[in-house]
Amino acid sequence: MITMRVKREWKENYVQRLLRAMKTLPEKAVRQIYPNRCPVCNRVPERGRLICPSCARKLAYVRQPCCCKCGRPLADMRQEYCGDCRSAQHEFAQGRAVWIYQGHMRRILYRYKYGNRRDYAEFFAAEAYRVYGGFIRTAGIEAVIPVPLHKKRQKKRGYNQAELFAGRLCALCGVPLENRLLYRVKNTAPLKKLSAKERKNNLKKAFKVGKNIVKLKRVLLVDDIYTTGSTLNAAAAVLKEAGVGEVYVLCISIGSGFD
Repeated sequence: MITMRVKREWKENYVQRLLRAMKTLPEKAVRQIYPNRCPVCNRVPERGRLICPSCARKLAYVRQPCCCKCGRPLADMRQEYCGDCRSAQHEFAQGRAVWIYQGHMRRILYRYKYGNRRDYAEFFAAEAYRVYGGFIRTAGIEAVIPVPLHKKRQKKRGYNQAELFAGRLCALCGVPLENRLLYRVKNTAPLKKLSAKERKNNLKKAFKVGKNIVKLKRVLLVDDIYTTGSTLNAAAAVLKEAGVGEVYVLCISIGSGFD
């Protein structure tokens, strides 16, 4: 038992040293050694691609009709809002997402968050920009803010998946990344098994804004998955209290609103 634990710790330390060494290499050199792999089949795609064309067709993109508020896909063209947005008031102005959180996308995001597949951020950002680059420009976004992790959780995971995605997106759309503006000061419990009321209570006083806040009129709050919107609402409320005019939301994936 002790031997197995020692081996596991040695392996974890080795991986951490390897990751630190890779950070000092130019990105082009890293990609030569470890090229991006298709997030669906894990093969190296054709040159210049981030996903195999056949695999891209296996991912469910958010299409119209979708909720005018949060961007959740709807089954009925006559509906304007999903059930959540009809019954709850959100702090953000409007939200959008690239894919529906189902099938392959569930597995991809799990590996992205917990399997150290940081390279997926490039694919997520490229598609988000392709689909919503116009939305970002039209909204007049002045800064992109990733939903922060608590420092203990980020230290354990090694990175913030929302920040990686946001950074890649900023490089494409030319909007500044503000990753030191919003902080998570409360290490909240996982929200998966909590009710809507429990989520709201869990997120009370979870975020705060840095003292030297720049007065921004419109910002884009970025996260990986939109479920009930509780986390994004809590973060948006804090930003607005600090003086931000309007908060828009963009997520990699969102749950279906189909009944």
